[in-house]
Amino acid sequence: MNQTEHTEQVKSGIVALVGPPNVGKSTLLNCLLGQKISIVSPKPQTTRNRVLGIVNGPNYQIVLLDTPGIHQARSPLNIEMVKIAMETLTEVDVVLFMIDVTLPLPTKNRNPARHLKDTRVPTILLVNKIDLVPREKLLPILQAYQDIFPFEAIIPLSALTSDGTDILIEKLVTMIPLGPRLYPEDIPTDASERFIVSEIIREKVFLNTRDEVPYSTAVVVDRFKEDPEKNLVTIDATIIIEQTSQKGIIIGKKGSMLQKIGSEARGDIEHLLDQKVYLKLWVKVVKDWSKNDRFLKELGF
Repeated sequence: MNQTEHTEQVKSGIVALVGPPNVGKSTLLNCLLGQKISIVSPKPQTTRNRVLGIVNGPNYQIVLLDTPGIHQARSPLNIEMVKIAMETLTEVDVVLFMIDVTLPLPTKNRNPARHLKDTRVPTILLVNKIDLVPREKLLPILQAYQDIFPFEAIIPLSALTSDGTDILIEKLVTMIPLGPRLYPEDIPTDASERFIVSEIIREKVFLNTRDEVPYSTAVVVDRFKEDPEKNLVTIDATIIIEQTSQKGIIIGKKGSMLQKIGSEARGDIEHLLDQKVYLKLWVKVVKDWSKNDRFLKELGF
């Protein structure tokens, strides 16, 4: 790469993707990137850490930050998740605030848009799942959010089908500043492969277990060993839970649940790494880890 390529000026900026839990933020991030880096499940509060995705075009680079859902937090883990989301708003060029129009309209006092009150950054309201609601029901929903915060623009879209995402990209390119690309053009995220692998495993726990079990789960990758000659990656990972009673649920009868989680995760990890994967999963009880500040720090919070 020559010097002029290093200093090429394009539209380049950082964009925060925020909103209530389970409105489709991670689905939108994966859609814009054309690949999966942020985990998705029907359960709320799946995303815990801030996940960064890089959307490149010929004359732009949009760095997207997918954040945990903004919600009423009580436990130390959930308080930290909301803190991560809100701190993101102070370091970006544009904020995307996403809502799901199929969810019940919140009351004024519980409207999640109130968290934007101190935001001084241009903010777009993303109206997701627009195809699932009759047009006449949209106006009161949009008005309820506009009454709380002065959005720069409103963009209807479907994160699942990608309808409206081209309009979103066009709008963002007009709003972000001119400057050099912040990341190389050939990487979709700054997250390590270890982190994405741990998130994929955690996603499979979310999709396959019930009640409070997925929320009591963390995943640590203990070993990540590549063997280029065999085109093989060997991964050892530990699923951490809070209560001894949850161990049997994760393992399942004769190990059936753990095997199912491992099989589904391995498929996604092989697609991610484009290599064969030998995945070994273990289960460990760390009592009330989500309320333990020291352990949360060890997990990266």
